[in-house]
Amino acid sequence: MNDVSRIDPAATPTFAGRMIGRIIPALIALIFVVGLVVLGLRTGWRLPKFSALIGKEQKEKDDWCDEHSVPESICVECKKDCMPRAPEFGWCKKHGVHECPFCHPEVAQLPGTPQVSPADLHRAERALAFPRVENASKCKLQQRLIQIASDEALAKIRLTVEPVGRSSVSEFIAVNGEVGFDQTKTARLSSRVPGVIVHVEKNVGQWVQAGEILALVDSADVGKAKAEFLQALAQVDLKRKTMARLQASPEKVSGRSLSDAETALEEARIRLLHAEMTLANLGLPVDAGQLKDLPAAELANRLRFLGLPERVVKSLDAKTTSANLIAITAPHAGHIVTHNAVPGNVVESGKELFVLADTTYMWLTLDLRLEDARRIAKGQTVHFRPDGGEETIGQVAWISTAVDEKTRTVKARVTLPNSDGRVRANTFGSGRVILREESQAIVVPTEAVHWEGDCHVVFVRDKNFDKPDAKKVFHVRKVLPGVRTGPNTEIIAGLLPGELVATSGSGIFRAELLKGNLGEG
Repeated sequence: MNDVSRIDPAATPTFAGRMIGRIIPALIALIFVVGLVVLGLRTGWRLPKFSALIGKEQKEKDDWCDEHSVPESICVECKKDCMPRAPEFGWCKKHGVHECPFCHPEVAQLPGTPQVSPADLHRAERALAFPRVENASKCKLQQRLIQIASDEALAKIRLTVEPVGRSSVSEFIAVNGEVGFDQTKTARLSSRVPGVIVHVEKNVGQWVQAGEILALVDSADVGKAKAEFLQALAQVDLKRKTMARLQASPEKVSGRSLSDAETALEEARIRLLHAEMTLANLGLPVDAGQLKDLPAAELANRLRFLGLPERVVKSLDAKTTSANLIAITAPHAGHIVTHNAVPGNVVESGKELFVLADTTYMWLTLDLRLEDARRIAKGQTVHFRPDGGEETIGQVAWISTAVDEKTRTVKARVTLPNSDGRVRANTFGSGRVILREESQAIVVPTEAVHWEGDCHVVFVRDKNFDKPDAKKVFHVRKVLPGVRTGPNTEIIAGLLPGELVATSGSGIFRAELLKGNLGEG
């Protein structure tokens, strides 16, 4: 047997040796796993930072304010002596904010103490005339300072600041409305008496002046009234002559005869007055005193075309034209918007033949919500745009004193100028009732304003922010917002132009406030 085939018994491992060789590696692995679990539980399963491994982490943790997220050694909230506070002026009842810069300009974060103009004070007074969301006077957020640890930390949060500026703003109430004719200058015309239409002078769409004839009606009632007037006029003349003859020979006339003559004359005058009033009620005024001395032929000719202008009389054939004509005339200037008069048609008294409307001014009727109606006043400007039309401007002329029983809205009326005829009746549209317009309002970007549950705040950068070794601080400032216009919000009180406020990224400051509030609660 050769050397290769021989086996050395001493070189063969025993059973115990083989077991030990298997157990030791497994035991080492178990110890490693247990150690890893213990380390994970202690570190929250996070790998330690390099600074912790070399002993620096503990030192930084000892100088860190968890409540305000800055090194504790420079925390202006915890260590008041790091940044002395300005004196507090408290709550301003007039403007609804703490530390009011209108009343105490020195609180403004500006290089010098600014001058508050009377125009700004008057502007705030006008804005405060309307209801606003009020700040809570007991809220103390204005005492907080938001501090940034360093320029590096400021760069990480990507904060943007913008100056408080000025801009024009318009506060309004959005409304819907319907256009109609001015009802005080809209006339629905008809014949005063029944008859037949013999002539139509004007047609729909035409503009007419006051007094112009629209149509002529032939009515027997007119002829009867004229005849009664002539008879009454003749009787008065007869009775007057009889009275004069009796008075000329008093010695030959008994007292009774004279008395009867006086009574007859008085009765004739009453009948004449009645006939005169009948013609006047038909729109045919006549003065009996001017006609009493005219010859009979001239008197009849005067009454034949009574009430017709000379231009129309000349166009009529005196031989064939009836003496029973009565004119339908325009009571005022305007457009004929409805026309139902046709020559030859029989008409009844009171039947509508024309609708005449003065379209120089139109009425816009608004339906206001009850809460909006309280803010509307006569004389306010209204911008109205009819559907498919151009904007027009009018004034509030009337506000109803009652609420509509069905819609529960309040009606208001606006007078719209319409000299060019662009505004048409029965059209709908939308508009704005202007409550207040300011050309130099104080404004900030809307994203700078935050609602904290009981007050509005902005974050104002400290005036020394950019100075070397100055604390990087933002002041929490109470503000009273006004109207929102586009990307900006009006600030009625709480800020002055030129102050710098946090805009984009300011939500992180709000989160810091919320964290502090939760800690206090």
